[in-house]
Amino acid sequence: MLKNEVKELEVNKEVLKRIEMICRFTSVKPSIKNGNIINIKGSNIAYISPHIMTIKGNNYLFFNDSDTIFINDYSRSIKLKKLQNFIKTN
Repeated sequence: MLKNEVKELEVNKEVLKRIEMICRFTSVKPSIKNGNIINIKGSNIAYISPHIMTIKGNNYLFFNDSDTIFINDYSRSIKLKKLQNFIKTN
């Protein structure tokens, strides 16, 4: 039987600073859940789950060292610099 090993990832401090600044300018309070690395023991399979930020009922998925933010799922994305305008309009 395969076992999972889960390790929690911390949000990159630079990315977190940028997100907090954007949220301060838009007067919203984000809820951020750290992502995970999930390894399947006995195999070479690993999955990185993204960090999840929730604002106004929308989930924003993002990874460390990436400038792309996915909205609610992986089908729609925006750049981090456009997050402020997106939050204001939604």
